[in-house]
Amino acid sequence: MITDVISGREQMTDDEKELFLCDLKSVCAEYFDGDAKFSLDITRTERGYSVCVVFDAVRIKKFKKPR
Repeated sequence: MITDVISGREQMTDDEKELFLCDLKSVCAEYFDGDAKFSLDITRTERGYSVCVVFDAVRIKKFKKPR
């Protein structure tokens, strides 16, 4: 769980960010076609962190609800 990894720390290492984005890219590929360029911004807030992942998608794939 990501919250366990970053609790008590102010930021993730570059390696941790790359690992997170790699996992996220595989999930996003199920729903979107895009250029696979992702950016990650993590900002400290009063209640924890605000995490923003930005990527361009050229198409939203059709998918069916799992049975």
